[in-house]
Order: sequence, then C-alpha cells, then structure tokens
Amino acid sequence: MSEKNYITKAGYRQLRDELQHLVNKERPEVVNIVSWAASNGDRSENGDYIYGKKRLREIDKRIRFLTKRLELAEVIDPSEQPNQDYVFFGACVDYIDEQDEEVHVQIVGVDEADPLAGKISWVSPVAKALLRKKVGDTAFLQTPSGPKELEIIDITYPES
Repeated sequence: MSEKNYITKAGYRQLRDELQHLVNKERPEVVNIVSWAASNGDRSENGDYIYGKKRLREIDKRIRFLTKRLELAEVIDPSEQPNQDYVFFGACVDYIDEQDEEVHVQIVGVDEADPLAGKISWVSPVAKALLRKKVGDTAFLQTPSGPKELEIIDITYPES
C-alpha cells in the first residue's frame, strides 16, 4: 500500500487489543477444540473439527491483517494538532447539510471508520470535502446527484 495508514491513539489501541484477544484467548480455545475433535477419529463428518479448522483459518487471516495494519500505522494524536482552527485528521466536525440537519463526524483512520457512529475515514468524500476548512466555511461535496454544501459550525479535537 502506498497510502499512509493514519490512525488515532484510540483506534490503535482498539486494533492492538483485538489482536491480543485473538492471539491470547480465541485462537488457543479454537486450537483446543480442533485437537479434541481430531482425537475423536473420523474427521470427514466431524462438525467440531471442520468448523474449528475453518474458524482457525479465519482467525489466522485476521491476525495477519491486524499485524500488518499495526506495523504500517502512523499514530496521530488529534489533541496535539497545532492549528485547531482548521479541520485536519482526528477533528470532530459539526456541520449543517442542505436539509438544515446538523451532523457530527470525527475524521479517523481507515481501520477505525464507523459511519453509523459518526466516525468517517480521512479518505472518504465527506472528509476530503471538510479537510482544511474552518468554522464558517462552506465545504462542497460532490455526489452523484450533484454538489452538496456543508456549512461548518464547530471544530474540536478530542483528548486521546
């Protein structure tokens, strides 16, 4: 990947905690189940063995993914942003859309994005429209139905 993997401290901790849980708790439990199921003989119709092996592959795949993402991570502390008058990575932004609805989002890393919780990736179209704007500015968001105006009403940087 040529793209930076920016992530907040909270997002980094969340990924690290998930990795530790998989390595130290979930994987050993599944290994024990697979070992027990294998000791029961015929593996071709052994549901515990078949499902356990499948689950083990899924866990190992997620462990590899998390390990790589954490190695590439560039942790950013939003509270240390020197120019907090403008929208940069980690900012919490309140804006008013064209329907006069107030929307609150935080611009976060790709791995910690959760749009339903108001956490949008820094590479998303909305975040790109908001970046480098200040309170009172209007951001223009290109959508399939045409450009949308987003009026920025507040910018904060959370403590990590």
